[in-house]
This record gives sequence, structure tokens and C-alpha cells, in this order.
Amino acid sequence: MFRGDPVAHARGWPRHVVDRATWLEIVVGLAEGQGDLLGLWSDGEAVHMAVMERAARGFAIVTLECPDKSYPSVGRLHPPALRLERAIRDIYGVEAEESPDARRWLDHGRWGVRRPGAAAPSTDAPNMADSYEFLPVEGAGLHQIPVGPVHAGIIEPGHFRFTANGELVVRLEERLGYTHKGVETLMAGATLARGARLAGRVSGDSTVAYAIAFAGAVESALEMKVPRRAVYLRALMAELERLANHFGDIGAICNDAAFALMNAHCGVVRERFLRANRQCFGHRLLMDRVTIGGVTADVTPGAQNQLRKLVEETKALVPRLIELFGDTTSLQDRTVGTGHASSELVSKFGCGGVVGRASGRAFDARRTPGYAPYEELSFTLGASTEGDVDARVWVRFDEVRSSLSLVEQILDILPGGEWKNEAVPAPGAMREGVALVEGFRGDILAWVRIGADGMLERCQLRDPSWFQWPLLEAAIERNIVADFPLLNKSFNCSYSGTDL
Repeated sequence: MFRGDPVAHARGWPRHVVDRATWLEIVVGLAEGQGDLLGLWSDGEAVHMAVMERAARGFAIVTLECPDKSYPSVGRLHPPALRLERAIRDIYGVEAEESPDARRWLDHGRWGVRRPGAAAPSTDAPNMADSYEFLPVEGAGLHQIPVGPVHAGIIEPGHFRFTANGELVVRLEERLGYTHKGVETLMAGATLARGARLAGRVSGDSTVAYAIAFAGAVESALEMKVPRRAVYLRALMAELERLANHFGDIGAICNDAAFALMNAHCGVVRERFLRANRQCFGHRLLMDRVTIGGVTADVTPGAQNQLRKLVEETKALVPRLIELFGDTTSLQDRTVGTGHASSELVSKFGCGGVVGRASGRAFDARRTPGYAPYEELSFTLGASTEGDVDARVWVRFDEVRSSLSLVEQILDILPGGEWKNEAVPAPGAMREGVALVEGFRGDILAWVRIGADGMLERCQLRDPSWFQWPLLEAAIERNIVADFPLLNKSFNCSYSGTDL
């Protein structure tokens, strides 16, 4: 796999405790493009890294013990790890040695935590000044434009620091962490039921995907079997969530290009799917409908018929929406060539979802490593190599068509029987489990450690936006400042998902 083959080939997720030399071999392999970084996290005593070999279907987790609270930096050679390392440092005080960027990420100077080599914090910790330093302005004719963290709309808070030459953006630097919720601490010591509820609230527009990922990790740890009907109902919910979000995004992108008509049409379709969610499962956003061992609501035959009707009507509408988008010259002027994300960066960052597929990275966790029931279903991935705003809209249209087909297939072969396994087995000993699930933004990684008492000891939930936000910084370069809202919406990264 990587140099020295330190991680075994496997479908599934072998875990290996490695030494520092092997850890560095794997980091070098990532830097050389032999694999993708799926996640990097800590439990305070060790650091864990999830990696996927590009030539294999499975992935592995490697663990390095950190008795001295430090480890060789992954980000020094492989930049996608930098923000994850900064989060580890903020939460656990575990240092990445020789990291090129040791600035805070989640801690905005308000926690009162003393860093190694730093002066003692003020006793008035809530009012401590934030000494975070943005990159300086260098060069004649350059100026900086700060935007946020409070925005004019209802989006979550994030600070964007533009360096510009007139209207042309030379550099963008992001600062997030304003919606830090302490998820890892809340998970530690929680019951599995509470953990499932918390997981579904990490990023609310992806509640189904997160809940499936968390449940899958727990079920793999406890070796639980999930009823076949529940597996299909989970997939049905996931595709309904994907459809609502993609229609919402297509409309919002067009709205940011001053084409409100498309936003109105897409808003109506999105609302119809949200109402279908409530009719089928009792909740518009499908919150708490996925649980460990199955689902908490079944779909009635009458609701299935109504959903089939909605899918048919939507399939008839989509070509008209595509025509409206593609034939509106003023809209194409704003989207074509705007915000190009290079295939090289997308590959290096292992960027998934629409952002990755619009730049030529054909990765989808439903296929690689894959999970039930998608191996029994047929669907086509959205694909493009253009990497601009326009490509990201077209890929979303591709995804919409695939999800509509998947909903029909699921309803056609939906098995009968139970839809929840009530019995959650006692672990008897410490267990670990992991799952990789495809949300509407991309792949979501969930890792859990369950104690012998059946309580959560640790849980790591990695949003796809960790590897997408940095690409937004690169994509805005050589575009004008006024195009940023359009570009930002075409990425639609999650603030909450990366603020933990």
C-alpha cells in the first residue's frame, strides 16, 4: 500500500498500532499520492489516522501512542491534515511536531487554556483578546477586506479575509470555529442513544447521513445485524435528504447570480420533498429517524404511493429546469469559468461530494468501500472535469436524477419484516467501530470507542467540509470579490460540521 506496506490490504477497516517510523512512512505515502487521508483525530493519549489506498476498496486506521503529548506532523508533508492538527491541539493539547501552522482553530482565545511556552492566561478568560494572526499583506497595490464572522443572511458565522488588488482576489484566508459545540466532550460518557441524537445534530442538513454513519460505527463495533427493511429505509431517507439539499443548493446558487426564477422553482420542489419526509416518516428533516439497530419510523403503503407520484412529477420537471439553467445566457456568464477548483488539488485533498466529482474525482462512499443496500442498486455518479461553478451545478443535476432513480428502486424492492432491532448487545469489553457514509456534501467518517459498560468513551465525526473549505480558498483566486457569494454557495461547505 504505502512505502513498506505498513497497512494491510483489506475491505473493511483494520486498525494498526504503529511506531513513529511507520507513522512517517504512511505520511510520506499520502504526500506522494499513494492514498487519501480520511480523518485525523486524538483521544488525548494517542493520535489516530484513517487512510485509504487508492488502488483498494478498503481503508485502515493507524494509531500512534503519544505519551509525551506530541507526534510527527502529518500536515508538514500533507497539507490536508493541517486544520485537523490544529483542532487536536486546541482540544487535547497534543502537539504536531514541526507543523508549519500551529495557530489556533477552535479556540479563539476565550478558553483560558495555557499553551506550551505561552504566558499564563488571564484570570478573566471570557474576555481574553484573540491574538490570532492572519497572513500579512505583501505587495504594492494590495489591500485586505474582512468579511464576517457575522453575515447579512442567516448563514452560520465564519470570517473571510480577502487580499485583493482592486476587485481581483489574490488570496483568501478563512477562520472558522465560531460554532464550536464541544461535541467530542459531550459524546464522552454518553449513552449510545444520546450519542445517536448528538450525531444527528452535528450538521443539521445532514442529519440522516450522520445518524447512519454513527449507527454504522456502533453496529460494527457491537457486531449487530440490522433488519433488511431498516437498511432500505435508511437508504430511502438518505436519498430524500440528498434530493432536498441538492434542489435547495441549485436554487440558491442561481439566486446568488440574480436569477431568482430558478430559486423559486427549486424552492417549491424542495418544500414538496420536505413535506414528503413528514408524511413518510413524521419529520420534515428526518431528525432522529435513524437509530442504532434500525429506524424509528416505517413508511406506510399510502405514503409510498404519494412518494412515487412526487418522484414521477419531479422527473418530468427536471429536464425543464435543466433547460432553464443551460439556456439562460446571463446565468451562464456568471457560472462558466468562475471559481475553478483544480483536479490536482481535489485529488491531493481527497475532496469528495459534488466539489470533488465536478473536478474529476469520481469517489462516492456508496461504492467505495460501499455499504448496504447500494451494492444491490444501480446509480450513476455525477461527473465533470471543468471544476467551475457551472460544473458543480450540472453535477448536482446528475445527482438529482440518480437519487430519483434510487428512490424508485428502493420502493420497488423494499423488503417486508421488522424495521428495528430492539436488542443492543452488551459489549463485555472495550470495542471500536467505524463507518464511512456518503452524505449530500460527500463522505462522512464516524469512529466510536465503546466501553465494557456499553457507554461511549470516544467518538469522532469527520465532515467532508474539512477537505473542501481549503479548496474554496484556492478557487476564489483570480476571481472578483463579488463572485465569492456565488462560489461559496456552489461549494456549500458546512461551518458547523468543522467546528465540532
